[in-house]
Amino acid sequence: MVTEPPSPAGMRRDYTEWPPLTEDALAADWTGQFAGWFADATAAGLPEPNAMIVATADRAGRPSARTVLLKAYDNQGFVFFTNYESRKGGEATLNPYASLVFPWFPMQRQVIVAGAVERVSRAETEKYFAARPRGSQLGAWASPQSTVLPGPEALDQGLAAAVARFADGPVAAPPHWGGFRVRPETVEFWQGRSSRLHDRLRFRDTGAAGDGWIVERLAP
Repeated sequence: MVTEPPSPAGMRRDYTEWPPLTEDALAADWTGQFAGWFADATAAGLPEPNAMIVATADRAGRPSARTVLLKAYDNQGFVFFTNYESRKGGEATLNPYASLVFPWFPMQRQVIVAGAVERVSRAETEKYFAARPRGSQLGAWASPQSTVLPGPEALDQGLAAAVARFADGPVAAPPHWGGFRVRPETVEFWQGRSSRLHDRLRFRDTGAAGDGWIVERLAP
């Protein structure tokens, strides 16, 4: 018996469980607002609240997106780590702008970031890499990320080579692996509301000297 798949067009949910997002409830800056919402998502038990969608584009403007894990944030931006020779690494290098989305669906919230991309310092990369589990460290050497593999055994062979290379000693960070920082130009906080009249408050850097950030309310 063949079961008809559900129709996406008929899937609707009215967002009423959470209070609206108002200007007077907003933190003084995007860093404080993100910290509060990130703490809420963690306290609510959301799986991997640090998971975020990273969208990049090649030189021709063709986009690609994937989910990665946020590893640090401060008023300078959001940091994640990857293989610099991967698709996202190559695109972020050639076209150094990106967008991030934190999809906290159970809380009817999203945080949407857009800004310039830069590599973190080698010291930052090595500090983080040293804190990773050994298996993840070896995996960074084993996987030629985003390249076409002849089969799954290629990864096993790469891992075996990495194990043999480092034996019982410390695993160094590969030269082709490291961190990116997305420096926000805009940070939007999206809270679901009834009838699709969602609250969207955006911090935007105007580029003015000193504190050039302003808050704007966007139509849903």
